[in-house]
Amino acid sequence: MDRLLTAGFRHNSRRLTRFARPQPSESLPAPDTSRKYMLYLHIPFCTVLCPFCSFHRVCFEEQKTLRYFKSLRQEIRMAHEAGYRFSDVYAGGGTPTVMPGELARTLELLHRLSPIESVSIETNPDDLKPEVMSQMRDAGVTRVSVGIQSLQDDLLKQMDRYEKYGSAAEVMKRLENARGYFETLNADMIFNLPYQDEASLRHDIDRLTRELQIGQVTFYPLMSAESTMRKMLKTMGQVDFDREGRMYRLILDSLPDSYTPSSAWCFNRNHGTVDEYIIENEEYLGLGSGAMSYLDGILYSSTFSLNHYNRQIQAGQFGISRRQPLTTRDRLRYFMLMNLFGLSLDKKTAEARYPGFFLKLAPEILGLKLMGAVRDEGDKLVLTQYGMRVWILIMREFFMAVSDFRDLMRHTIREELDAPGPLETRLPTPDLRPPGTH
Repeated sequence: MDRLLTAGFRHNSRRLTRFARPQPSESLPAPDTSRKYMLYLHIPFCTVLCPFCSFHRVCFEEQKTLRYFKSLRQEIRMAHEAGYRFSDVYAGGGTPTVMPGELARTLELLHRLSPIESVSIETNPDDLKPEVMSQMRDAGVTRVSVGIQSLQDDLLKQMDRYEKYGSAAEVMKRLENARGYFETLNADMIFNLPYQDEASLRHDIDRLTRELQIGQVTFYPLMSAESTMRKMLKTMGQVDFDREGRMYRLILDSLPDSYTPSSAWCFNRNHGTVDEYIIENEEYLGLGSGAMSYLDGILYSSTFSLNHYNRQIQAGQFGISRRQPLTTRDRLRYFMLMNLFGLSLDKKTAEARYPGFFLKLAPEILGLKLMGAVRDEGDKLVLTQYGMRVWILIMREFFMAVSDFRDLMRHTIREELDAPGPLETRLPTPDLRPPGTH
């Protein structure tokens, strides 16, 4: 059943991420000035490029990073001048804390421009230092998500994380020292690593939730682009997706009763925020090289070329380089996908947002009910435990399709560098989709 579902979800996810040919950045839509938006900031720099990661990231260089943060702050000002106002911020990467002072300046700017209510940032264990955490707290950060991935030294070595970020014992000590600085401290973990067995996964769960009693823990299934998978073979081994469901059920069975899910892969002790900003925010604006946005039913992607990004900003243009309009049906599916990923879909909210929602998606909803993935509670659809497993599979395929798109964007960097600037004449651009994706 998993293989059949995977094939269907893979086809649909890759169809959604076949972006049209590059478009000028002027295509960014005007905001609804009566509302506040979610803002995603992408900081692509890392001191270590993990072999499993397919996000847009580049090796850290101080001068290159300083220039990038300057451009990012200018793009934030441009968004403000265009009328965008933000209530929540999520800074991802890469490693946003690679230069904490620059990140703090960027967040302080946002607080001056918009009524920011919450700020989430990603980081790595080596940045869990008192001076860095204090600086982030003073800059308004409310949630920190730490990339742990595993608490097994042998697996950390395979992922090239042991030497840079420390042993499992050192990571645990840093997590313990980080408690109390922020409203939410989240540990990002990966399951279904090639040489990870059930005993080691259970050990990680126990250390985080019973020994440390961390406020929030997120378990992602291993997912990467096809190119990254090939690289992983050399250092981490072959991925066996057939055992993913078994390992996910182990997670659900092994977590203490004090931890409750806020999404299919995020679990909170007592109270906490949802790990994925896309769950609580149907629309969001992404700024920075490699950032994605979803506005007015259109997916946007910014250029992956840092030089092209800086050049765009200097010319007074946003970094947007591609757009993909979604059909009405795809917009409804996306709305259902993200809401059920957050465990439930409120019927009144869905109908108010998209009149005729349940009639238009009747086949999909009936299929989910027949599978036992959702149950109808009258005013809402709720994801069952089996449905949580199905949604893990769906989201894995969705994000792997996005990762394959990132590969495509990386391949177009040279063309973007050679292309005329936004204030010059633009020549027709060829369709850059790979063969077989039309």
